[in-house]
Amino acid sequence: MQTRLRDEWFAAALEGDDGLRADFEKAGYPLTQAEIRISAGFPSRGARSRQSQRIGECWDSTAISDGICQIYVSPVLEDPARVLGVLVHELVHAAVGCKHGHKGPFRKAALALGLTGKMTATTEGPELLQRLATLSARLGPYPHAALDATGRKKQTTRMLKAECVPCAYIVRLSKKMIDHLGYPICPGCHEVMGGV
Repeated sequence: MQTRLRDEWFAAALEGDDGLRADFEKAGYPLTQAEIRISAGFPSRGARSRQSQRIGECWDSTAISDGICQIYVSPVLEDPARVLGVLVHELVHAAVGCKHGHKGPFRKAALALGLTGKMTATTEGPELLQRLATLSARLGPYPHAALDATGRKKQTTRMLKAECVPCAYIVRLSKKMIDHLGYPICPGCHEVMGGV
């Protein structure tokens, strides 16, 4: 079997007689969008937060210029069943509308589709997990290797603000330069500037 591209793998998971779109239809939450773009990618925020790492995100069609709903599954995931579980979570947002967040209609649909746990961080229930394992076997290996985002070097230089009190002139400079040369002299009134 030829290896699929990630986006093709996601499209195959959604469509077909045994695809996720059919599951949503059976559960009474049809995905009314003819097309949904699904890809591996970092969410817009919270992707690397230690406390609450976001592993998926759904963008409603109203936020997209061409009107096609877009879903992103975090590239830190590589287990096919977990990836599909996150996809189900995000597809629930697409089915009921992102405006509901994780309350009311979202909760009802998520439970109907087999998601369990806290609604902001759902996991796959036993029946859904079995269903996703079967779907994953049909799809073949998830064409992705997990990305380790924890090894990124954090920025160590922060620009500090220095201000001249008499004329309100402001500049930014590194702590290293302040420690090495001291605060600058204002070019306007020739006073030594201070830290803010």
